[in-house]
Amino acid sequence: MDLCVAIMKRILRKLVNLNIWGGRHTEMKNLQKCLPAHLRGTREHKMAIKELIKLQFLNIKPSTGEIHVGLNSHKQKEIFEFLEDENH
Repeated sequence: MDLCVAIMKRILRKLVNLNIWGGRHTEMKNLQKCLPAHLRGTREHKMAIKELIKLQFLNIKPSTGEIHVGLNSHKQKEIFEFLEDENH
């Protein structure tokens, strides 16, 4: 499995488990906490976040000087399909 896709799935699982949907959000830097130390802040990590935003799985909300993100509740079906897909 591609490293970028593995990081994307890990980030999505963290947000789903924390129930960060719709109006709930967390700081973007908190997304790093679900990754091993050697992957935090790497190019692959940043690419994974950009890809999740491009797929519209993440909503961006600028708040208090920090960028906050939450799961797009309108894409809930696609997010769960992506997480279950073994080919990705």
